[in-house]
Amino acid sequence: MKTIHYIVISFVAIEHVYFLVLEMFLWTKPKGIKTFGLKSKSFAEETKVLAANQGLYNGFLTIGLIYAMLTNNINTVMLFLIFVTLAGIYGSYSTKKIRLFYVQSVPAIIAMLLLKLI
Repeated sequence: MKTIHYIVISFVAIEHVYFLVLEMFLWTKPKGIKTFGLKSKSFAEETKVLAANQGLYNGFLTIGLIYAMLTNNINTVMLFLIFVTLAGIYGSYSTKKIRLFYVQSVPAIIAMLLLKLI
C-alpha cells in the first residue's frame, strides 16, 4: 500500500474512533444530543445502552482497519471498508438522514477506489 492509502484509511479509522466516543461517552451530553439530533435528554438516557453498543461496533471497525494496515493486508482493508460502507448505507436508510451516508460511506468508498486505482 502507498502512503495515500494509509492516509485515507487512517481518516476512516479516526472517524470511527470519533463515532465511538460520541456514542459511548457523549450520547447523553449536549454534544451527543446535538450531533445526533436527539429529541431530549430523557430520550438520550433511555437509549444510551443502544448507543454504547453502536459505539462498540464502530470500535471494532476501527480495530479491523488498523489491524489490516499494520499487516499490510489489502483484502482485509477492503473487507472492513465494505463493512463501513454498508454501515453508513444502513444508518442513512434506517434514520432517513442522507448525511450519514456522506459522512460514513463516502470516505470508505473513496478509500476503496484509491486502493483499486492507485
